[in-house]
Amino acid sequence: MLSGEADLMAIKPMNCPAHVQIFNQGIKSYRDLPMRMAEFGCCHRNEPHGALHGLMRVRQMTQDDAHIFCTEEQIQSETEHFVNLLNAVYQDMGFSDVVIKLATRPENFGGTIERWDAAEKALGDALRATGHDFVIAEGEGAFYAPKLEFHLKDAIGRSWQVGTLQLDYVLPERLDATYVAEDGSRKYAVMLHRAILGTLERFIGIMIESCAGKMPMWLAPVQAVVATITSDADAYAVKVAEELRAAGLRVELDLRNEKINYKVREHSVGKVPAILVAGKREAEEGTLSVRRLGSQDQKTMALADVVKALGEEATPPDLK
Repeated sequence: MLSGEADLMAIKPMNCPAHVQIFNQGIKSYRDLPMRMAEFGCCHRNEPHGALHGLMRVRQMTQDDAHIFCTEEQIQSETEHFVNLLNAVYQDMGFSDVVIKLATRPENFGGTIERWDAAEKALGDALRATGHDFVIAEGEGAFYAPKLEFHLKDAIGRSWQVGTLQLDYVLPERLDATYVAEDGSRKYAVMLHRAILGTLERFIGIMIESCAGKMPMWLAPVQAVVATITSDADAYAVKVAEELRAAGLRVELDLRNEKINYKVREHSVGKVPAILVAGKREAEEGTLSVRRLGSQDQKTMALADVVKALGEEATPPDLK
């Protein structure tokens, strides 16, 4: 078990040997690089009981961990690619205020100062090339590599590190991760340790707080509820739910013998983005009364139009 955030980040690439084994089995030439491998890895940290903090600081966490093997000449392009990918993901999640830190050489470090200077320069140049401002976190790098840290704020303004990119010369040498260079010599690959969301539990916690539970349609656990006014509309409500599910939406049915205002209030408290009300008239006309979360207004729409509109809104950004 690990103790402390710094130790976690230092030992985080504990799955490196497995990835290096794959690298050494599959990589023979510089032409094979870059090689990118990713996985969701489970990590543990023996936090003191008083340091535990909901989803923000836990003892067992899952990280979207990855290792990129590349040549020294590919460091900047791979870093630029990562930064652009991370920002695209964060924007889709609704985060635009991201603070980037370049954590530099600590007092105790592995490798040579020349390598550290080159690694820090490469990361800084990549950030400048992508047009992002950053601050220097003096001496806060891992013992084996400088790193980029991406910080988000929670609902009360506290800063939390989420994504990270660490440039590593040391571990490839220790683990003998080599390739044949263009001049025929054998060189050590450069390893980039990267995580976009970082600790998934922490990112989810920040997301829930920032949305106050009101997730965008594509992320909401329940995207729509079909609620009936009377039992006369039950069969129609079942049909509506089936068509919405066929369009890919996560839908629940509410056929309870309760007043419609009670149902609407309950599902609004549950932060359901769309409440679709069906009564006898809607069943006869093939329509629905649509109420959106946060609005007191409701709009009558044809079933086909509801399916199309909600289906488009519920489509994840990467599929649009």
